[in-house]
Amino acid sequence: MTTRIGLSTSSVYPESTAHGFAYAARLGYDAVEVMVGIDALSQQTAAVRQLSEHHGLPICAVHAPTLLLTQRVWGTEPWGKLERSAEMAHEVGAGTVVVHPPFRWQKEYAKGFVEGIAALEASTGLAFAVENMYPWRAQVRGRTAGTEMYLPGWDPSAEEYAHATIDLSHAAIAEDDVVEMAQRLGERLHHVHLTDGSGSAKDEHLVPGRGGMGAARFLRHLAATGFGTAYGGDIVLEINTRRCADAEEREADLRQSLEFAREHFTVPAT
Repeated sequence: MTTRIGLSTSSVYPESTAHGFAYAARLGYDAVEVMVGIDALSQQTAAVRQLSEHHGLPICAVHAPTLLLTQRVWGTEPWGKLERSAEMAHEVGAGTVVVHPPFRWQKEYAKGFVEGIAALEASTGLAFAVENMYPWRAQVRGRTAGTEMYLPGWDPSAEEYAHATIDLSHAAIAEDDVVEMAQRLGERLHHVHLTDGSGSAKDEHLVPGRGGMGAARFLRHLAATGFGTAYGGDIVLEINTRRCADAEEREADLRQSLEFAREHFTVPAT
């Protein structure tokens, strides 16, 4: 079993899902994670499958539309969104659905979330990898205050999920140590959003190595503990390139991110 290094289509925003596949193919990524979002193409299973076939790139994961900006994508009923994400994953050959925990105001959804995710996994045969999030932080009278905005919580290692995703940018905001989180999760760590963060209140999604999360150390830890080889899992680059001046600069960031992942995720020789 070989760990795939994939590219999230969100990494090329504001360019399209189609551009995401094109960059991934041109730069030599192993797979693609499709972010189901406001790009209409990302919501169309047939179109996504055609892109995968055209570029010869497998789809490793489907990211369910559970972000604030995608609250109305595929309707407003949260379980319906996850069911449609599972349908897309089956149709395009992905084994993983990435999902955020419920927002605090989604009380009914949150009430049975842990059990509902387990039931979906049992009925679909897919891994629903719940992603770590963070408190929403703001400056109040010159001091930083954090507000819990997710239920049952932002740290998947504190719940009984069978599969989880670690996102380094989210961990930076929450001031979480990603190696310690990975240790708590053990073989439940199924998916990684490789990126970086400086620890500010913003969800930065920096190129790995440009922040303070110890992304290289994290990758070495994963390799040493058998992630992706002994117990499965994919590493997906999910960076923010919105501020790139042009496509050339965006491609350079995507290339550097891939090179970083391959340099530091090195499985020890046996």
